[in-house]
Amino acid sequence: MELLLAYFKNKTLALRTAAIAAVAIAALTVLSQTAFAKTSYVIDDGGQVFYHTSYASDPVDVLTEVGVDVDENDRIQTTRGADTDRITVIRGMEVTVVDRGVTRTLVSYGETLSELLNSNGIALNENSSVDLPLQTTTFDGMVAVVKDTVTSTDTYTEVIPYEVIYRETSALAEGTQVVLVQGQDGEQVCTAECTYVNGLEERRNVLSCQVVREPVAQVVAVGTGDGTATQKAPLIGDGVIVTGEGDVLTFTHRETFLATAYSRSCEGGQVTATGTVTRVGAIAVDPDVIPYGTRMFIVTKDGQYIYGVATAEDCGGSIQGHRVDLFYESKEYCLEFGMRYVDIYFLG
Repeated sequence: MELLLAYFKNKTLALRTAAIAAVAIAALTVLSQTAFAKTSYVIDDGGQVFYHTSYASDPVDVLTEVGVDVDENDRIQTTRGADTDRITVIRGMEVTVVDRGVTRTLVSYGETLSELLNSNGIALNENSSVDLPLQTTTFDGMVAVVKDTVTSTDTYTEVIPYEVIYRETSALAEGTQVVLVQGQDGEQVCTAECTYVNGLEERRNVLSCQVVREPVAQVVAVGTGDGTATQKAPLIGDGVIVTGEGDVLTFTHRETFLATAYSRSCEGGQVTATGTVTRVGAIAVDPDVIPYGTRMFIVTKDGQYIYGVATAEDCGGSIQGHRVDLFYESKEYCLEFGMRYVDIYFLG
């Protein structure tokens, strides 16, 4: 009896074990079929559509199987469906933005220009302008220029260049030049409406200018002769004298004196106060005003008499202060000269 019971127990256990194994095998079969099932895909690459069935689940792998290449600027969107999955490739487009003079290459995905600028940190202000409407949809190869324009009224100092005047003289040899008056630039204060684009001046509209210092023309004597021609009137400039004989002298300053004339027939005769021989070019002075030995160039204020180079060598009882007495050989010439104001240029 006990043997019969043991037999039935063992048989029941075997049947149960077989049933469990059958269930396990069925489950493994289902899982295997699920793991290796194909998925249908609709692939949209910028309007170009592909249909594909694949065991792959990674969108990049699926695109590779179809031969669709993507790079780091492209985006991939996946939409799960009941029977078919959709893979959409959004291509990155290059947009060039010249931002206040700096060229930047941005990647867009079809958003508006305003959205692209904002997403890339390009801020606009009340002085900004863009050459395309901000609501323009971006596209590949698009170029947009962003500028900041500011208008202001500026006051500034401006140089007035001096002009150069050439005066021909036969007293100098041909090709010789002597600066008689050194030119000096002038100055004026101007007010202008200035327009700045990206910090750089683009245009200027001058509203007014006021001269605060007039320019001084530079005067240059130009020789036209052979150096032997004479010319009575000297050319006198700033610190420079070109004599009628073509000599170039320099002077330190000019003063006005009252001049008379004397000759050997006057008291004093043949010898000056310093012991030199009386002659044209040796003049009488007040040695307290003009020390003996001082060299000068003398011409009357009216330019009628050019005494020329003179040296202080003599004196006289009436020659005091700003008085000089010019020596001439002829008494008649002295009387003709009389009394005149002269410009004395003290030679360096």
